[in-house]
Amino acid sequence: MERIDIRFGGYHGPSSVQSRAVRVFGEALAGRLGDDVAFEHIQNVMDLGRPATDLLDMVSTGEATLCYFASSYLGQHVPEFELLDLPFMIRDRAQAHAMLDGPLCAYLAERIADVTDYRIVSWWDNGFRHLSNGVRPIRRPEDCVGLRIRTLRSDIYTQTFAALGFEPVFTDVKELAGAVASGEVDAQENALANTFSLGANKHHRWITISGHFFGPTVVLCHKATYDGWTDDVRSAADAALATATAAQREFADAEEAAVLANNDISGNEIINLTEDERAAFLAVVQPVVAATVARHRDELFEYLPKG
Repeated sequence: MERIDIRFGGYHGPSSVQSRAVRVFGEALAGRLGDDVAFEHIQNVMDLGRPATDLLDMVSTGEATLCYFASSYLGQHVPEFELLDLPFMIRDRAQAHAMLDGPLCAYLAERIADVTDYRIVSWWDNGFRHLSNGVRPIRRPEDCVGLRIRTLRSDIYTQTFAALGFEPVFTDVKELAGAVASGEVDAQENALANTFSLGANKHHRWITISGHFFGPTVVLCHKATYDGWTDDVRSAADAALATATAAQREFADAEEAAVLANNDISGNEIINLTEDERAAFLAVVQPVVAATVARHRDELFEYLPKG
């Protein structure tokens, strides 16, 4: 067999659940293909001086074989991706993983393959997203009013935070730590591990465990490369991805408690919303949910797990 070169790109540090899962993938792939595969893990593309979003272009052109990325960024290609980002709709991981493994995500994978040079080859768990800020405690929607918040490049994210009273702005993850440290943004929202790895906790006293979005991560593969592999190679890659995905979800499930246990939070106030407080947030963003659902086929909304 001719040697297969596979480059898997990422944008997190070595201890992240994503980086650990990529290593599991590389080990599982080597176990199946041995010396017939040369595997390279581009652990953090930002260390090469490139923004994280370059990974999408790298996989699109085949410069990288695979990458992981927040699914929200694919909404520019397939608008139905915003159904994964309905605010305050996913309550727990069982519900979230049912969505990732269900018909909605299968449909989205088909659509992406139709209109881009990617294939979605797996769905990973990027955790629930929470709020942090350095101005005041956030327990109610009115606490958000006037705060400048960094968010992803996503229409539904922008609409959600605007509805809550924030002033949403997009910043690439490469510039996020600097924007938080300088006070360019008052608040940010992220998986808890990212909030700590970026050092936002050092500048943002208040961390609200809001769980406002669940963050799916897609694993993308260069379509022409994937389709061009022999059946044996594709089968080995699929099996290695299945192993890595199971591991990644286990890592993600354990991570949030570990972040709070393993980091110094003496300078932070961790705010857990009551059911009534969470309901107040959901009520404010309900028009965003309704408008988003109305833009798409009714049967797609029926694919979503019900809480």
